Amino acid sequence: MFRFENPEFLYALLILPLLFTAGVWVAYRRRSALWKLGEEHTLRRLIPVWSTRRQWSRWIMIFLAMLCLIIAWANPQWGSKRQKITRKAADIILALDISQSMLTEDIAPNRMELAKRFGQQILEALRGERIGLILFAAGAYTQAPLTTDYGSLVLFLQSSSPDLAPYQGTSIGAAIDLAGRLFDPKATTHKALIVITDGETHDSEAIEKARAAKEKGVLLFTVAVGTEEGGFVPEWINGRKAIKKDKAGNPVRSRVNVAMLRQLAAVGGGQFFALRDGKEVISQISKAVELLDRRELEERVYDEYDSYFQYFIGIALILLFAEFFAPALRRKNDPGANYEGE
Repeated sequence: MFRFENPEFLYALLILPLLFTAGVWVAYRRRSALWKLGEEHTLRRLIPVWSTRRQWSRWIMIFLAMLCLIIAWANPQWGSKRQKITRKAADIILALDISQSMLTEDIAPNRMELAKRFGQQILEALRGERIGLILFAAGAYTQAPLTTDYGSLVLFLQSSSPDLAPYQGTSIGAAIDLAGRLFDPKATTHKALIVITDGETHDSEAIEKARAAKEKGVLLFTVAVGTEEGGFVPEWINGRKAIKKDKAGNPVRSRVNVAMLRQLAAVGGGQFFALRDGKEVISQISKAVELLDRRELEERVYDEYDSYFQYFIGIALILLFAEFFAPALRRKNDPGANYEGE
């Protein structure tokens, strides 16, 4: 398995475009200065040994040497030995509501953005567990199966929006059903579903599905996003923000259904939380997850790595020595020597 021991040092690669631009600028200024001395035939007589190609060759060697030194600094490594490790983890699925009502701005900046931030904080707090991600509106969609690749989960969360749902609505029951298929059906413990929603569900079967999920060992936690006072649901028409209206032309107001979310959590054996409580919600969920039974997971990981930075340092030194000793000018007896070179 390949990796960089210090990947943060690779940000130094951003210097290289600046270095290249500086080289082009210097070459342009030098060429402009030469042209001020006279016409082409005059310059050939004045500077018969000048070689633009040799100048550029030396500059490219410096550029490549810098590239190799930065890679060496990050220390490329290759895994040489693998080891089996056994650890214990619970299976957690986050179900994020992406219905249009989640764009309501009764909490700043809006329900969706706050829910996504909360999802990232939960991922950080539950590191070590296997976590999956479901997005739901009128239907439910697997965004990520159970995994420990938290970086991918964060990216999926950040890109979530109502635009990903082909049909609008809120079906918590569909999310519960899909979560049941993602969990190991043979396991009867260590499973939890965290539903992050405003609770405006149009699914009358959600309660029964939560009860059935509990019987299969899935604990249901609900996190309410928004306020009971609610706010108007925005929509964009021809790129302009407006208030969504129903068929009768009345503005659509969205309110968090706290009573229903409390009932879902109670029936599902979990707890209800209001997202506006912030860090307290994360702490309470983390404590609840810690109480879950764990299953043993066996993984193969690399525990020894061989470093290869020395090869890149060697290449860089060779390039720098070559640049130092390479002549910047052509020899006078080179055929066709002129100020532009070959």
